[in-house]
Amino acid sequence: MRTVLNIIWLVLSGFWMFLGYMVAGVVLCILLITIPWGIASFRIGVYTLWPFGRTIVDKPTSGVFSFLGNVIWVILAGWWLALGHIVSGIAMCLTIIGIPMGIASFKLVPVSLMPLGKDIVDVP
Repeated sequence: MRTVLNIIWLVLSGFWMFLGYMVAGVVLCILLITIPWGIASFRIGVYTLWPFGRTIVDKPTSGVFSFLGNVIWVILAGWWLALGHIVSGIAMCLTIIGIPMGIASFKLVPVSLMPLGKDIVDVP
């Protein structure tokens, strides 16, 4: 079932959100100071491409620097990526088949706003 949901997700929203994260990552990697945010954007972008079967958990070692980095991330790229997830989630929830994908899109909003201090793990 995960594979079917991932394929539908990829066609409807995953590829476009993946491109958004990749563009944000490239832009953030242009400047040396923002490379950590670019790497986080690439990591979350790959997760956005194929999200079913994986989940996001908090890193136990993250601290105040992750919080400060997330504040900078929201200003640089997080708000428009979160907006993309909200818009695609609403659009997918308009159909019965799209409701699970809309919920998955809404679950990606917090991580698109605060990607630092998070780990992506496989669901058993």
